[in-house]
Amino acid sequence: MPMKIGITCYPTYGGSGVVATELGLELAARGHEIHFISYAVPVRMTEASDRLHFHEVEMMNYPLFDHPPYTLALATKMYNVAVNESLDLLHVHYAIPHSVSAYLARAMLGTRRLPFVTTLHGTDITLVGTDRSYLPITRFSIEESDAVTAISGYLRRVTIEEFGIRRPVDVIPNFVNCDVFQPADDSGRRQEFAQEHERIVVHLSNFRPVKRVLDVIEIFDRVRRQIAAKLLMIGDGPDRAPAEWLVREKKLGEDVIFLGKQNQVHQLLNCADVMLLPSDLESFGLAALEAMACGVPCVCSRVGGLPEVIRNGVDGFLVAPRDIETMAARTLEILADPDRRTAMGMAARARAANEFCTTKIIPLYEQLYERVAARKSAAGG
Repeated sequence: MPMKIGITCYPTYGGSGVVATELGLELAARGHEIHFISYAVPVRMTEASDRLHFHEVEMMNYPLFDHPPYTLALATKMYNVAVNESLDLLHVHYAIPHSVSAYLARAMLGTRRLPFVTTLHGTDITLVGTDRSYLPITRFSIEESDAVTAISGYLRRVTIEEFGIRRPVDVIPNFVNCDVFQPADDSGRRQEFAQEHERIVVHLSNFRPVKRVLDVIEIFDRVRRQIAAKLLMIGDGPDRAPAEWLVREKKLGEDVIFLGKQNQVHQLLNCADVMLLPSDLESFGLAALEAMACGVPCVCSRVGGLPEVIRNGVDGFLVAPRDIETMAARTLEILADPDRRTAMGMAARARAANEFCTTKIIPLYEQLYERVAARKSAAGG
């Protein structure tokens, strides 16, 4: 049965914002009415429709406030949208502060109870949440949610251990649209970046320190000494400037291409032969999954939720974090053996399609919404 769902996320290029936006788009395509509630249009929401809406959270600028009270402004907007659009539920991505705002909106609605679902994505738990000053409110907002999901078994374990959560936390993994993210055909963009004899390595992230962007350059430097290759750097963030400096220092300027933030990342990922993701931590590894769906094997750190996505030696390699030499060696193993690269790419594509495609994961969210709505009806809300 179609539902009216309010979705709140950070409208940025980070994984949580991408997943939340893609979830909304997929739900709208399945007949649900989706209302995004945030301070800016989510990055992958390209247009509105009769089933896809955006509501901007406007913040008050007042001399008394050093910082605009976003949590309160968001709660008010959630309340107004719920009333005006007769929402069935709210789905908030990232615990802080979104689940707190949802709790306040639900309280303001009083007897017309509005359930809310919280999806945990990673740093809301592993970094922000475990700051002692935020731990009590994070735990409270999780416990008060009508349902809680985590994007990996790893993140569920961390949440339960760090916060002493006593309520159920469902694992619903990240997903990929396998009709959009797929191997390139003859009309792909590969020739824009490399000559026929050159290999292509790709990295996609928000260029924050946890992503180890400088390690990507170091790994590629070692690869480039052995084989002709190009490196596509997709994304932007605080470590872009240091990475550009390191490229100049190593005289790799002709072989490393910084592409900045991109919306159509599938057209770039499927150009590549290998994806590098040497992060210190990944609660899931959405960039790796998107590459896999494009038939691109990944060389990643063995951290967080990545072992739940990548099968070491089958559709990619998992290496100890910060082990630059081994990551370079594994990358060269793939690039130097076309048959192995093809086999691993096919295995990666099959893994993504069979386990993480939207056709498999989106129904899990719909089933969760139905359970939450049923509990609301049973309670007389």
